[in-house]
Amino acid sequence: MKTEFVDISQTQKQFTVEIPSEVVDAQIERVTRTYTKAARVPGFRPGKVPAKIVKQRFKEQILQDVARELVPRAVDEALQERGVEPVDSPDVKDFAIDEGRPLKFTATFETVPEFDPGDLTSIRVKRPLATVAPEAADQVLGRLRDRAARYEPVEGRPIAEGDAAVVDIERVDPNGERDKHEQVPVTLGAPANPPGFDANLIGLAAGETKTFPIHLPEDYAVPEMANTDVTYTVTIKELRQRIVPELDDEFAKDLGEFETLAALRERVAADLQLEAEVASKRQTRSELLKALSQRVTFDLPAVLVDREMDRRVEELVRRLMDQQVDPRQANIDWPQFRESQREPAREAVAAAMVLDQIVRLEGIVADEEAIAHEIEHLATRLGRTPAVVRAQLEKEGGIARLASGIRREKAVELALSRAITAED
Repeated sequence: MKTEFVDISQTQKQFTVEIPSEVVDAQIERVTRTYTKAARVPGFRPGKVPAKIVKQRFKEQILQDVARELVPRAVDEALQERGVEPVDSPDVKDFAIDEGRPLKFTATFETVPEFDPGDLTSIRVKRPLATVAPEAADQVLGRLRDRAARYEPVEGRPIAEGDAAVVDIERVDPNGERDKHEQVPVTLGAPANPPGFDANLIGLAAGETKTFPIHLPEDYAVPEMANTDVTYTVTIKELRQRIVPELDDEFAKDLGEFETLAALRERVAADLQLEAEVASKRQTRSELLKALSQRVTFDLPAVLVDREMDRRVEELVRRLMDQQVDPRQANIDWPQFRESQREPAREAVAAAMVLDQIVRLEGIVADEEAIAHEIEHLATRLGRTPAVVRAQLEKEGGIARLASGIRREKAVELALSRAITAED
């Protein structure tokens, strides 16, 4: 087999292959014998059709089968001989095959070249201080208190800001169509309320009815109602007052596992500190990856960048679906969003390439203990047993991806240990 490699760029390569005619003919004969056993040709008994006739009647199919057998094998041999690893399946073209002639084709592929990631001790990253503002714990306690608020019926006064009410509503749209609902709960100040709606309820008492117009703005959340005039008729059926619990030991006990308010405050402070430390580490890691990505000076393989862009689109789709949002109804220009991810994708791909190079140079491995530990974490998140998760990963070829991720994380830790960090 003859092969000839051409470097189109540092990452894009091309090679031509010529498989000798005797190899091609031998494969054609083998495939022909297989066809002969099953061929059905008028005038001949099954299995007794002459090879010449089989070749004539099934020429295209035979040649396709021969190519499917010889081409992948030739590609693998050429790549192994050259010692290169493509990032995706080579693109085979200029294909030519026939009996009595060599099989010729050209293949183009992209690869990651060997390169020097440089001196890791020359990297400088800032580690933000993991500080928590003194008032942060009080703010969290305030939000917990607001969340625990309840609404109780109140009599003898009209509606005021912060109240809630049960109302009957009739709405008349610009076309004169009426839409009526009874026993509707309404909270004054709720974001979903039409602009100006709350102000018209202030001062009304239970049993009173008011009719009022509202002009909906151009940026109204419901596009078909934007920039229109709507008339509401509202009857107050019941008034409810918002009751906020006292911030005391009883409030802490109601949350479950705390005996005193001091214990609750201590837990909140500890959680805030942990969040600050995690955020600091995340920011430091982000700066490190950015610094590593800048050490790739050659053009990145386009297939890797495209793959990362697609992954980011799929991740957003999954997040929307987790939030019970139909991605098709999310008012997102998906091609535009995908293109907006090009630069972040390039940075992520470049950083991953540097990490992989560090893995190779430093001999970093993902041992079975680390893989088992990661599977346990994944099983916990998924609510499954580690054995089930491992079986699924093995079935889908996910163990290799898992091991790759572990090696990269170890490379990140190594780079951080050698980089110069300063607290900001």
